[in-house]
Amino acid sequence: MFLAKVTGSVVATQKVASMTGHKLLMVEPYKVDEKARESLVPTGRTLVVVDALGAGLGEMVLICQGSSARLTPETEKLPVDAVVIGLVDTVDIGGRVLFSGHESS
Repeated sequence: MFLAKVTGSVVATQKVASMTGHKLLMVEPYKVDEKARESLVPTGRTLVVVDALGAGLGEMVLICQGSSARLTPETEKLPVDAVVIGLVDTVDIGGRVLFSGHESS
């Protein structure tokens, strides 16, 4: 699992039938800043994920990738490699809050 920020959406009018009705999002993974360990920083990667929870633009989410992405009830029969499995409220490392969904992003 990893943290990512929702940066956009993907619309595909032509897709396999099993994917009809599933919302697709663009997300950018985040990591703890290696130097200061006091903030989260983007990794520079971008992924398309299936949204199983109704995440919105700018939200921090928890992503599951690989074969584990097909272990949710919403995705068990879908040809997916990444899925939103959580909406992140806070990230706390060593007693320091690095992200809070209650602050402006």
